[in-house]
Amino acid sequence: MTDTPLKLYNSLTRAIEEFRPIRDNEARVYTCGPTVYNYQHIGNMRAFLFADTLGRVLKWKGYKLRHIINITDVGHLTSDADAGDDKMEKAARAEQKSIWDIAAHYTAVFKADIERLNITQPAEWTVATDYVPQMIEFAKQIADKHCYEIDSGLYFDSSTVPDYGRLARATTGDGESRIDPVSGKRHPQDFAIWRKSPPGEQRQMEWESPWGKGAPGWHLECSVMSLEQLGHPFDIHTGGIDHREVHHPNEIAQNQAHCGCDSAEPGFTGARIWMHNNFLVDRGGKMSKSTGEFLTLQVLVDRGIHPLSYRLMCLSAHYRSELEFTWENVVAAQTRLKRIIQTLERLRDATPKNSGDTATYLARFDEAVSDDLNTSRALPVLDALLADKSIAPGKRLAAATEIDGVLGLEISSITRADLRVRPSSASIDADVIEAKLIERKEARAAKDFARSDAIRDELAAAGVEVMDGDPLGWDWKIA
Repeated sequence: MTDTPLKLYNSLTRAIEEFRPIRDNEARVYTCGPTVYNYQHIGNMRAFLFADTLGRVLKWKGYKLRHIINITDVGHLTSDADAGDDKMEKAARAEQKSIWDIAAHYTAVFKADIERLNITQPAEWTVATDYVPQMIEFAKQIADKHCYEIDSGLYFDSSTVPDYGRLARATTGDGESRIDPVSGKRHPQDFAIWRKSPPGEQRQMEWESPWGKGAPGWHLECSVMSLEQLGHPFDIHTGGIDHREVHHPNEIAQNQAHCGCDSAEPGFTGARIWMHNNFLVDRGGKMSKSTGEFLTLQVLVDRGIHPLSYRLMCLSAHYRSELEFTWENVVAAQTRLKRIIQTLERLRDATPKNSGDTATYLARFDEAVSDDLNTSRALPVLDALLADKSIAPGKRLAAATEIDGVLGLEISSITRADLRVRPSSASIDADVIEAKLIERKEARAAKDFARSDAIRDELAAAGVEVMDGDPLGWDWKIA
Protein backbone atom coordinates (compact mmCIF):
# COMPACT_ATOMS: atom_id res chain seq x y z
CA MET A 1 0.00 0.00 0.00
CA THR A 2 1.09 3.59 -0.62
CA ASP A 3 0.27 6.91 0.94
CA THR A 4 -1.96 7.79 -2.02
CA PRO A 5 -4.84 9.88 -0.65
CA LEU A 6 -8.35 8.53 -1.12
CA LYS A 7 -10.30 10.69 -3.55
CA LEU A 8 -14.05 10.37 -4.02
CA TYR A 9 -16.61 12.00 -6.30
CA ASN A 10 -19.04 14.19 -4.37
CA SER A 11 -22.39 14.41 -6.16
CA LEU A 12 -23.16 17.61 -4.25
CA THR A 13 -20.13 19.57 -5.48
CA ARG A 14 -19.83 17.54 -8.71
CA ALA A 15 -16.10 17.24 -8.08
CA ILE A 16 -13.48 14.74 -6.96
CA GLU A 17 -12.50 15.50 -3.37
CA GLU A 18 -9.91 14.08 -1.02
CA PHE A 19 -11.56 12.14 1.78
CA ARG A 20 -10.89 13.68 5.18
CA PRO A 21 -12.92 12.14 8.01
CA ILE A 22 -14.77 14.44 10.37
CA ARG A 23 -13.56 12.34 13.28
CA ASP A 24 -9.96 11.15 13.44
CA ASN A 25 -9.48 7.87 11.58
CA GLU A 26 -13.22 7.04 11.62
CA ALA A 27 -15.45 6.86 8.54
CA ARG A 28 -19.20 7.07 9.16
CA VAL A 29 -21.29 5.94 6.18
CA TYR A 30 -25.05 5.72 5.67
CA THR A 31 -26.61 3.77 2.78
CA CYS A 32 -30.25 4.00 1.72
CA GLY A 33 -31.53 0.46 1.99
CA PRO A 34 -34.43 -1.38 0.34
CA THR A 35 -38.15 -0.94 0.71
CA VAL A 36 -39.07 -4.51 1.59
CA TYR A 37 -42.31 -4.93 -0.33
CA ASN A 38 -40.85 -7.17 -3.05
CA TYR A 39 -37.68 -8.93 -4.13
CA GLN A 40 -34.73 -6.72 -5.00
CA HIS A 41 -33.69 -6.86 -8.65
CA ILE A 42 -30.02 -7.07 -9.55
CA GLY A 43 -29.99 -3.37 -10.42
CA ASN A 44 -30.97 -2.62 -6.81
CA MET A 45 -28.17 -4.88 -5.61
CA ARG A 46 -25.57 -2.88 -7.54
CA ALA A 47 -26.07 -0.05 -5.03
CA PHE A 48 -25.14 -2.32 -2.13
CA LEU A 49 -22.15 -3.77 -3.97
CA PHE A 50 -20.94 -0.21 -4.55
CA ALA A 51 -21.43 0.72 -0.90
CA ASP A 52 -19.61 -2.45 0.16
CA THR A 53 -16.69 -1.60 -2.12
CA LEU A 54 -16.56 1.87 -0.59
CA GLY A 55 -16.49 0.38 2.91
CA ARG A 56 -13.79 -2.12 1.97
CA VAL A 57 -11.63 0.63 0.44
CA LEU A 58 -12.05 2.79 3.54
CA LYS A 59 -10.83 -0.11 5.68
CA TRP A 60 -8.01 -0.82 3.20
CA LYS A 61 -6.93 2.79 3.66
CA GLY A 62 -6.81 2.27 7.41
CA TYR A 63 -10.04 3.90 8.56
CA LYS A 64 -12.33 2.50 11.21
CA LEU A 65 -15.69 2.04 9.50
CA ARG A 66 -19.18 2.49 10.91
CA HIS A 67 -21.64 1.66 8.14
CA ILE A 68 -25.43 1.84 8.53
CA ILE A 69 -27.99 0.43 6.09
CA ASN A 70 -31.68 1.03 6.67
CA ILE A 71 -34.67 -1.20 6.01
CA THR A 72 -37.74 0.76 4.87
CA ASP A 73 -40.81 -1.10 6.06
CA VAL A 74 -43.23 1.85 6.05
CA GLY A 75 -43.81 5.12 4.26
CA HIS A 76 -42.32 4.65 0.79
CA LEU A 77 -45.05 5.47 -1.69
CA THR A 78 -45.79 3.71 -4.96
CA SER A 79 -43.34 6.13 -6.58
CA ASP A 80 -41.40 9.11 -5.26
CA ALA A 81 -44.71 10.93 -5.29
CA ASP A 82 -46.67 12.26 -2.34
CA ALA A 83 -49.98 10.65 -3.22
CA GLY A 84 -51.41 7.16 -3.04
CA ASP A 85 -50.71 4.13 -0.90
CA ASP A 86 -47.27 3.18 0.26
CA LYS A 87 -45.65 0.15 -1.30
CA MET A 88 -45.87 -1.94 1.86
CA GLU A 89 -49.64 -1.51 2.29
CA LYS A 90 -50.19 -2.19 -1.39
CA ALA A 91 -48.10 -5.38 -1.30
CA ALA A 92 -49.87 -6.63 1.81
CA ARG A 93 -53.27 -6.26 0.12
CA ALA A 94 -52.05 -7.88 -3.09
CA GLU A 95 -50.59 -10.91 -1.30
CA GLN A 96 -53.35 -11.00 1.35
CA LYS A 97 -50.79 -11.10 4.15
CA SER A 98 -49.94 -9.06 7.18
CA ILE A 99 -47.73 -6.10 6.32
CA TRP A 100 -45.38 -7.29 9.07
CA ASP A 101 -45.14 -10.70 7.39
CA ILE A 102 -44.44 -9.01 4.05
CA ALA A 103 -41.64 -6.98 5.62
CA ALA A 104 -40.13 -9.97 7.42
CA HIS A 105 -40.14 -12.16 4.30
CA TYR A 106 -38.58 -9.69 1.89
CA THR A 107 -36.08 -8.49 4.50
CA ALA A 108 -34.89 -12.08 5.00
CA VAL A 109 -34.54 -12.63 1.24
CA PHE A 110 -32.64 -9.37 0.84
CA LYS A 111 -30.22 -10.24 3.63
CA ALA A 112 -29.70 -13.68 2.09
CA ASP A 113 -28.76 -12.00 -1.21
CA ILE A 114 -26.39 -9.72 0.70
CA GLU A 115 -24.67 -12.81 2.09
CA ARG A 116 -24.53 -14.59 -1.29
CA LEU A 117 -22.84 -11.56 -2.83
CA ASN A 118 -20.32 -11.46 0.05
CA ILE A 119 -21.41 -7.95 1.01
CA THR A 120 -20.10 -7.05 4.45
CA GLN A 121 -22.75 -6.81 7.15
CA PRO A 122 -23.23 -3.19 8.29
CA ALA A 123 -22.60 -2.09 11.85
CA GLU A 124 -26.36 -1.75 12.19
CA TRP A 125 -29.49 -2.55 10.19
CA THR A 126 -31.90 0.22 11.08
CA VAL A 127 -35.58 -0.63 10.62
CA ALA A 128 -37.85 2.35 9.96
CA THR A 129 -40.72 1.24 12.22
CA ASP A 130 -38.33 1.09 15.17
CA TYR A 131 -37.72 4.85 14.87
CA VAL A 132 -41.23 6.27 14.53
CA PRO A 133 -41.16 8.07 17.93
CA GLN A 134 -37.90 9.77 16.95
CA MET A 135 -39.42 10.70 13.58
CA ILE A 136 -42.38 12.36 15.28
CA GLU A 137 -40.04 14.29 17.57
CA PHE A 138 -37.87 15.36 14.62
CA ALA A 139 -40.97 16.58 12.76
CA LYS A 140 -42.22 18.51 15.80
CA GLN A 141 -38.90 20.38 15.98
CA ILE A 142 -39.10 21.61 12.37
CA ALA A 143 -42.87 21.94 11.96
CA ASP A 144 -43.39 25.56 13.07
CA LYS A 145 -40.72 27.10 10.88
CA HIS A 146 -40.55 24.77 7.90
CA CYS A 147 -43.84 22.89 7.52
CA TYR A 148 -47.55 23.42 6.94
CA GLU A 149 -50.55 21.18 7.38
CA ILE A 150 -53.10 20.27 4.72
CA ASP A 151 -55.87 17.67 4.63
CA SER A 152 -53.53 14.84 3.59
CA GLY A 153 -50.78 15.54 6.12
CA LEU A 154 -47.85 17.66 7.22
CA TYR A 155 -45.75 19.01 4.35
CA PHE A 156 -42.28 20.50 4.16
CA ASP A 157 -42.06 23.95 2.55
CA SER A 158 -39.02 23.64 0.30
CA SER A 159 -38.70 27.43 0.00
CA THR A 160 -37.64 27.68 3.66
CA VAL A 161 -34.16 26.21 3.11
CA PRO A 162 -31.34 27.54 0.90
CA ASP A 163 -30.41 25.95 -2.42
CA TYR A 164 -33.19 23.37 -2.35
CA GLY A 165 -32.50 20.72 -4.98
CA ARG A 166 -28.84 21.66 -5.46
CA LEU A 167 -27.91 17.97 -5.36
CA ALA A 168 -30.47 17.13 -8.04
CA ARG A 169 -29.67 19.98 -10.44
CA ALA A 170 -33.27 21.06 -9.75
CA THR A 171 -33.25 23.63 -12.55
CA THR A 172 -33.70 20.78 -15.04
CA GLY A 173 -37.07 19.90 -13.60
CA ASP A 174 -36.21 16.18 -13.72
CA GLY A 175 -36.97 15.75 -10.05
CA GLU A 176 -40.22 17.68 -10.08
CA SER A 177 -41.51 15.63 -12.98
CA ARG A 178 -41.53 12.59 -10.68
CA ILE A 179 -43.71 14.24 -8.01
CA ASP A 180 -47.49 13.94 -8.27
CA PRO A 181 -49.58 17.06 -7.60
CA VAL A 182 -51.30 17.12 -4.21
CA SER A 183 -54.14 19.53 -3.51
CA GLY A 184 -53.06 22.27 -1.10
CA LYS A 185 -49.31 22.06 -1.62
CA ARG A 186 -47.61 25.46 -1.82
CA HIS A 187 -44.92 24.35 -4.25
CA PRO A 188 -44.75 21.33 -6.57
CA GLN A 189 -41.55 20.07 -4.91
CA ASP A 190 -42.89 20.23 -1.32
CA PHE A 191 -43.03 16.79 0.25
CA ALA A 192 -44.79 14.88 3.01
CA ILE A 193 -43.30 14.76 6.48
CA TRP A 194 -46.34 12.99 7.94
CA ARG A 195 -49.17 11.44 5.93
CA LYS A 196 -52.56 11.22 7.62
CA SER A 197 -54.58 8.06 7.28
CA PRO A 198 -57.62 8.78 5.08
CA PRO A 199 -60.89 9.33 7.02
CA GLY A 200 -62.63 6.07 7.82
CA GLU A 201 -59.64 3.97 6.81
CA GLN A 202 -57.39 2.01 9.16
CA ARG A 203 -54.01 1.06 7.82
CA GLN A 204 -51.93 -1.82 9.11
CA MET A 205 -49.12 0.60 9.96
CA GLU A 206 -50.21 3.86 11.56
CA TRP A 207 -49.33 5.87 14.65
CA GLU A 208 -50.78 8.77 16.63
CA SER A 209 -49.10 12.14 16.06
CA PRO A 210 -49.78 15.86 16.60
CA TRP A 211 -51.06 15.95 12.99
CA GLY A 212 -53.40 12.99 13.33
CA LYS A 213 -53.12 9.25 12.97
CA GLY A 214 -50.90 8.25 10.09
CA ALA A 215 -47.39 7.31 9.02
CA PRO A 216 -44.09 9.12 8.46
CA GLY A 217 -42.97 10.32 5.07
CA TRP A 218 -40.30 8.22 3.37
CA HIS A 219 -37.71 11.02 3.28
CA LEU A 220 -38.04 11.69 7.00
CA GLU A 221 -36.94 8.18 7.86
CA CYS A 222 -33.38 8.41 6.54
CA SER A 223 -32.76 11.81 8.13
CA VAL A 224 -33.79 10.44 11.50
CA MET A 225 -32.00 7.09 11.31
CA SER A 226 -28.73 8.61 10.10
CA LEU A 227 -28.91 11.23 12.85
CA GLU A 228 -29.60 8.63 15.53
CA GLN A 229 -26.85 6.26 14.44
CA LEU A 230 -24.12 8.54 13.09
CA GLY A 231 -24.89 12.07 14.23
CA HIS A 232 -24.96 15.06 11.90
CA PRO A 233 -22.81 15.79 10.05
CA PHE A 234 -21.36 12.39 9.14
CA ASP A 235 -18.90 11.52 6.41
CA ILE A 236 -20.58 9.82 3.45
CA HIS A 237 -24.16 9.15 2.31
CA THR A 238 -24.61 6.64 -0.52
CA GLY A 239 -27.46 5.46 -2.70
CA GLY A 240 -28.52 4.77 -6.26
CA ILE A 241 -28.48 7.64 -8.74
CA ASP A 242 -32.30 7.65 -8.74
CA HIS A 243 -32.17 8.94 -5.13
CA ARG A 244 -30.20 11.97 -6.28
CA GLU A 245 -33.24 13.59 -7.87
CA VAL A 246 -35.88 13.54 -5.12
CA HIS A 247 -35.15 11.50 -2.01
CA HIS A 248 -31.71 12.85 -1.14
CA PRO A 249 -32.53 16.53 -1.84
CA ASN A 250 -35.48 16.13 0.54
CA GLU A 251 -33.25 14.53 3.16
CA ILE A 252 -30.87 17.48 2.85
CA ALA A 253 -33.71 19.97 3.27
CA GLN A 254 -34.89 18.24 6.44
CA ASN A 255 -31.35 18.08 7.79
CA GLN A 256 -30.85 21.79 7.20
CA ALA A 257 -34.11 22.59 8.94
CA HIS A 258 -33.44 20.36 11.91
CA CYS A 259 -29.94 21.61 12.64
CA GLY A 260 -31.11 25.22 12.59
CA CYS A 261 -28.15 26.13 10.41
CA ASP A 262 -29.99 26.55 7.12
CA SER A 263 -29.22 30.26 7.03
CA ALA A 264 -26.12 30.49 9.22
CA GLU A 265 -24.40 27.55 7.51
CA PRO A 266 -26.03 27.00 4.10
CA GLY A 267 -23.42 24.38 3.13
CA PHE A 268 -24.69 21.93 5.78
CA THR A 269 -26.42 18.89 4.27
CA GLY A 270 -26.16 16.23 6.97
CA ALA A 271 -23.36 14.36 5.18
CA ARG A 272 -20.11 15.83 3.97
CA ILE A 273 -19.98 13.70 0.80
CA TRP A 274 -22.94 12.34 -1.21
CA MET A 275 -22.13 9.41 -3.51
CA HIS A 276 -24.33 7.67 -6.08
CA ASN A 277 -23.84 4.62 -8.27
CA ASN A 278 -25.19 4.65 -11.80
CA PHE A 279 -27.87 2.38 -13.21
CA LEU A 280 -27.58 -1.22 -14.29
CA VAL A 281 -29.36 -1.20 -17.63
CA ASP A 282 -31.06 -4.14 -19.29
CA ARG A 283 -32.32 -3.46 -22.80
CA GLY A 284 -34.90 -6.17 -22.25
CA GLY A 285 -36.59 -4.06 -19.60
CA LYS A 286 -36.07 -6.41 -16.65
CA MET A 287 -34.87 -3.75 -14.20
CA SER A 288 -38.25 -2.37 -13.23
CA LYS A 289 -40.52 -3.98 -10.67
CA SER A 290 -43.51 -2.24 -12.24
CA THR A 291 -43.40 -4.75 -15.11
CA GLY A 292 -44.01 -7.61 -12.69
CA GLU A 293 -41.14 -9.56 -14.29
CA PHE A 294 -37.62 -8.58 -13.30
CA LEU A 295 -34.16 -10.06 -12.81
CA THR A 296 -33.32 -11.14 -9.28
CA LEU A 297 -30.14 -12.76 -8.05
CA GLN A 298 -32.03 -16.04 -7.85
CA VAL A 299 -32.89 -15.82 -11.55
CA LEU A 300 -29.15 -15.65 -12.28
CA VAL A 301 -28.46 -18.60 -9.99
CA ASP A 302 -31.22 -20.59 -11.69
CA ARG A 303 -29.39 -20.04 -14.97
CA GLY A 304 -26.15 -21.40 -13.52
CA ILE A 305 -24.52 -18.09 -12.59
CA HIS A 306 -22.67 -17.89 -9.30
CA PRO A 307 -23.53 -14.71 -7.32
CA LEU A 308 -19.86 -13.73 -7.14
CA SER A 309 -19.75 -13.70 -10.94
CA TYR A 310 -22.34 -10.94 -10.82
CA ARG A 311 -20.20 -9.14 -8.25
CA LEU A 312 -17.20 -9.38 -10.59
CA MET A 313 -19.28 -8.07 -13.49
CA CYS A 314 -20.18 -4.99 -11.44
CA LEU A 315 -16.56 -4.47 -10.37
CA SER A 316 -15.48 -4.51 -14.00
CA ALA A 317 -17.13 -1.10 -14.51
CA HIS A 318 -16.66 2.11 -12.56
CA TYR A 319 -19.54 2.62 -10.13
CA ARG A 320 -20.43 5.97 -11.74
CA SER A 321 -20.65 4.41 -15.19
CA GLU A 322 -23.87 3.04 -16.57
CA LEU A 323 -23.45 -0.72 -16.80
CA GLU A 324 -25.37 -2.78 -19.31
CA PHE A 325 -26.53 -6.19 -18.21
CA THR A 326 -26.43 -8.96 -20.79
CA TRP A 327 -26.21 -12.69 -20.29
CA GLU A 328 -23.02 -12.62 -22.35
CA ASN A 329 -21.46 -10.12 -19.92
CA VAL A 330 -22.30 -12.09 -16.79
CA VAL A 331 -21.19 -15.39 -18.36
CA ALA A 332 -17.90 -13.72 -19.36
CA ALA A 333 -17.48 -12.58 -15.75
CA GLN A 334 -18.06 -16.14 -14.55
CA THR A 335 -15.45 -17.43 -16.99
CA ARG A 336 -13.00 -14.79 -15.77
CA LEU A 337 -13.63 -15.72 -12.15
CA LYS A 338 -13.09 -19.41 -12.92
CA ARG A 339 -9.75 -18.60 -14.54
CA ILE A 340 -8.67 -16.59 -11.50
CA ILE A 341 -9.57 -19.48 -9.19
CA GLN A 342 -7.84 -21.97 -11.50
CA THR A 343 -4.66 -19.87 -11.42
CA LEU A 344 -4.76 -19.68 -7.64
CA GLU A 345 -5.18 -23.46 -7.39
CA ARG A 346 -2.06 -23.92 -9.51
CA LEU A 347 -0.13 -21.47 -7.35
CA ARG A 348 -1.07 -23.38 -4.21
CA ASP A 349 0.32 -26.56 -5.74
CA ALA A 350 3.54 -24.93 -7.00
CA THR A 351 6.98 -25.52 -5.50
CA PRO A 352 7.66 -22.97 -2.73
CA LYS A 353 10.08 -20.20 -3.67
CA ASN A 354 11.04 -16.83 -2.25
CA SER A 355 11.72 -14.75 -5.34
CA GLY A 356 10.22 -11.43 -6.45
CA ASP A 357 8.34 -8.62 -4.73
CA THR A 358 4.63 -7.76 -4.91
CA ALA A 359 4.99 -4.19 -3.58
CA THR A 360 4.67 -2.62 -7.02
CA TYR A 361 1.41 -4.47 -7.71
CA LEU A 362 -0.05 -3.54 -4.34
CA ALA A 363 0.89 0.10 -4.95
CA ARG A 364 -0.76 0.06 -8.38
CA PHE A 365 -3.88 -1.50 -6.93
CA ASP A 366 -3.96 1.08 -4.15
CA GLU A 367 -3.64 3.93 -6.63
CA ALA A 368 -6.54 2.55 -8.67
CA VAL A 369 -9.01 2.11 -5.79
CA SER A 370 -7.88 5.42 -4.23
CA ASP A 371 -8.95 7.10 -7.47
CA ASP A 372 -12.68 7.19 -6.72
CA LEU A 373 -12.92 3.41 -6.25
CA ASN A 374 -11.74 2.63 -9.77
CA THR A 375 -12.19 -1.13 -9.66
CA SER A 376 -12.22 -1.35 -13.46
CA ARG A 377 -8.57 -0.23 -13.34
CA ALA A 378 -7.77 -2.31 -10.27
CA LEU A 379 -8.88 -5.69 -11.65
CA PRO A 380 -6.19 -5.84 -14.39
CA VAL A 381 -3.60 -5.31 -11.64
CA LEU A 382 -4.77 -8.56 -10.04
CA ASP A 383 -4.58 -10.33 -13.42
CA ALA A 384 -1.04 -9.08 -14.00
CA LEU A 385 0.06 -10.05 -10.50
CA LEU A 386 -1.19 -13.62 -10.90
CA ALA A 387 0.52 -13.93 -14.29
CA ASP A 388 3.92 -12.64 -13.12
CA LYS A 389 6.08 -15.78 -12.95
CA SER A 390 9.06 -13.82 -11.65
CA ILE A 391 7.29 -13.63 -8.28
CA ALA A 392 7.13 -16.72 -6.06
CA PRO A 393 3.72 -18.48 -6.01
CA GLY A 394 3.28 -17.99 -2.27
CA LYS A 395 3.92 -14.26 -2.54
CA ARG A 396 1.43 -13.93 -5.37
CA LEU A 397 -1.14 -15.84 -3.33
CA ALA A 398 -0.61 -13.59 -0.30
CA ALA A 399 -0.86 -10.39 -2.34
CA ALA A 400 -3.96 -11.63 -4.20
CA THR A 401 -5.62 -12.42 -0.88
CA GLU A 402 -4.80 -8.93 0.38
CA ILE A 403 -6.25 -7.37 -2.77
CA ASP A 404 -9.37 -9.49 -2.45
CA GLY A 405 -10.03 -7.82 0.88
CA VAL A 406 -11.23 -4.93 -1.29
CA LEU A 407 -12.73 -6.87 -4.20
CA GLY A 408 -14.65 -9.32 -2.01
CA LEU A 409 -14.57 -12.20 -4.49
CA GLU A 410 -13.60 -14.81 -1.88
CA ILE A 411 -10.85 -16.06 -4.17
CA SER A 412 -8.83 -17.48 -1.28
CA SER A 413 -11.64 -19.78 -0.14
CA ILE A 414 -13.90 -20.75 -3.05
CA THR A 415 -13.04 -23.50 -5.52
CA ARG A 416 -13.90 -24.10 -9.14
CA ALA A 417 -16.35 -26.73 -7.95
CA ASP A 418 -18.10 -24.05 -5.86
CA LEU A 419 -18.59 -22.05 -9.06
CA ARG A 420 -20.27 -25.02 -10.72
CA VAL A 421 -23.86 -23.88 -10.15
CA ARG A 422 -26.56 -26.33 -11.24
CA PRO A 423 -29.08 -24.60 -13.55
CA SER A 424 -32.69 -25.10 -12.54
CA SER A 425 -33.38 -26.46 -16.02
CA ALA A 426 -30.82 -29.27 -15.64
CA SER A 427 -32.31 -32.72 -16.19
CA ILE A 428 -29.47 -34.66 -14.60
CA ASP A 429 -27.90 -34.73 -11.12
CA ALA A 430 -24.23 -34.52 -10.19
CA ASP A 431 -24.04 -38.12 -8.90
CA VAL A 432 -25.43 -39.39 -12.22
CA ILE A 433 -22.87 -37.28 -14.09
CA GLU A 434 -20.02 -38.73 -12.01
CA ALA A 435 -21.26 -42.26 -12.66
CA LYS A 436 -21.44 -41.55 -16.39
CA LEU A 437 -17.88 -40.23 -16.36
CA ILE A 438 -16.64 -43.38 -14.63
CA GLU A 439 -18.44 -45.44 -17.26
CA ARG A 440 -16.87 -43.31 -19.99
CA LYS A 441 -13.40 -43.75 -18.49
CA GLU A 442 -13.86 -47.51 -18.47
CA ALA A 443 -15.03 -47.42 -22.09
CA ARG A 444 -11.93 -45.45 -23.12
CA ALA A 445 -9.68 -47.86 -21.24
CA ALA A 446 -11.32 -50.72 -23.18
CA LYS A 447 -10.82 -48.72 -26.41
CA ASP A 448 -14.61 -48.62 -26.89
CA PHE A 449 -14.47 -45.13 -28.33
CA ALA A 450 -17.94 -45.33 -29.83
CA ARG A 451 -19.40 -45.84 -26.34
CA SER A 452 -17.15 -43.11 -24.93
CA ASP A 453 -18.32 -40.62 -27.55
CA ALA A 454 -21.95 -41.60 -27.01
CA ILE A 455 -21.67 -40.87 -23.28
CA ARG A 456 -20.07 -37.50 -24.02
CA ASP A 457 -22.90 -36.67 -26.44
CA GLU A 458 -25.50 -37.81 -23.89
CA LEU A 459 -24.01 -35.52 -21.24
CA ALA A 460 -23.74 -32.63 -23.68
CA ALA A 461 -27.44 -33.00 -24.51
CA ALA A 462 -28.13 -32.73 -20.76
CA GLY A 463 -26.19 -29.45 -20.57
CA VAL A 464 -22.93 -30.89 -19.25
CA GLU A 465 -19.49 -30.11 -20.66
CA VAL A 466 -17.00 -32.96 -20.27
CA MET A 467 -13.47 -31.67 -19.69
CA ASP A 468 -10.85 -34.32 -20.37
CA GLY A 469 -7.52 -33.67 -18.70
CA ASP A 470 -9.02 -31.17 -16.26
CA PRO A 471 -9.09 -32.22 -12.58
CA LEU A 472 -12.58 -30.73 -12.30
CA GLY A 473 -13.78 -33.24 -14.90
CA TRP A 474 -16.98 -31.51 -15.95
CA ASP A 475 -18.98 -28.32 -15.74
CA TRP A 476 -22.46 -27.09 -16.55
CA LYS A 477 -22.98 -25.37 -19.86
CA ILE A 478 -24.70 -22.00 -19.53
CA ALA A 479 -27.17 -21.31 -22.31
